[in-house]
Amino acid sequence: MKSRLLTLFILLLALCGGVSAEPVVVVNAASSIGPLSHDDVINIFLGRYRRLPSGAAAMPIDQPESGALRAEFYRKLVNKDLNEINAYWSRLIFSGRTSPPLQAGNAAEVLSLLSGHAGGIAYIERSQIDKRFRVVLEFSR
Repeated sequence: MKSRLLTLFILLLALCGGVSAEPVVVVNAASSIGPLSHDDVINIFLGRYRRLPSGAAAMPIDQPESGALRAEFYRKLVNKDLNEINAYWSRLIFSGRTSPPLQAGNAAEVLSLLSGHAGGIAYIERSQIDKRFRVVLEFSR
């Protein structure tokens, strides 16, 4: 019974905005990628650019589709919900124009992929930042 109440309390906090994902855009700390503009990140994650401003190949990495962090990232990035983002990618994939970011199975896989690829770019929870990663874009709070 106690665990049910705790789960309900956490769910209510999340629905009321008390628990919020805080995405930051990061790259591998060893890469030469500098700070990116909001527009740069939009263009990379929406498939418009496959190269970083430096000319290096970009490998955008998405969080799992069902995660709150992914929903918050796209809301902050382009003010769209996941249904709109999925529809956008469906149109582009069908037309053969580009492919979506690499889809990670879980948050740990995002960190692993990012730490292993110099051109990797991803969004993670602010609390997950460590010496392996460098922040290239923060959203205003």
